[in-house]
Amino acid sequence: MRRLPLTIALVVLAGGQPALAAPKKSPAKASRPTVKPAAKPPVPVPVEPPKPMGFMVPKVVVLRNPTPVETEANAVWNVRAALNVAALQCQFSPFLSTVKNYNDLLRHHGEELTRAQATMVAHFRRYDGARAANSFDQYTTRTYNSYSTLDAQYKFCEAAGRVGREALAIPRGKLGAAALRLSGETRSALNEQPLSPALALVPMELLVIDPITEP
Repeated sequence: MRRLPLTIALVVLAGGQPALAAPKKSPAKASRPTVKPAAKPPVPVPVEPPKPMGFMVPKVVVLRNPTPVETEANAVWNVRAALNVAALQCQFSPFLSTVKNYNDLLRHHGEELTRAQATMVAHFRRYDGARAANSFDQYTTRTYNSYSTLDAQYKFCEAAGRVGREALAIPRGKLGAAALRLSGETRSALNEQPLSPALALVPMELLVIDPITEP
């Protein structure tokens, strides 16, 4: 008996049908890394502007469209008001010389203080007419009160003592230009942190209270 070739024998064994080749397996797909959604950026927190340290500090008096001359006169009047309040509130330390500084200011810069007063009255006359004198009185009261505070008293008194000495070193007739800076120094001291209460521990027998005079 003649032997059949191997390929034909395989066909006969499969019942006359060609043997089907095993299906090829598709290569495994490479696993892709899981992409996590990007984290949402944090919601920005609004930054509030720093609040003044002194919670009892009144607001500064704001003028209505002042001219440069009126702005300077207002600064001169603010220096006078600040030193006057310091003379009343800062007598706990004789080293600050607030009473003496104020009285000397009235004598040394009396003429310029008088001109500043006249300029401010004219400012209110321009806006308020016949009520100018009353408006000036209200302006003066509010300006003085804006320097009267307790929670920033130590810093204010320190600044007023320094400003008083500087004002007295200024030649007569030159206070106006410097007052723009000096009034700012006393104003900003109201919002600073208080000094150590050690300044208030001056023995009472060392306190020298001088009379406050007016021009």
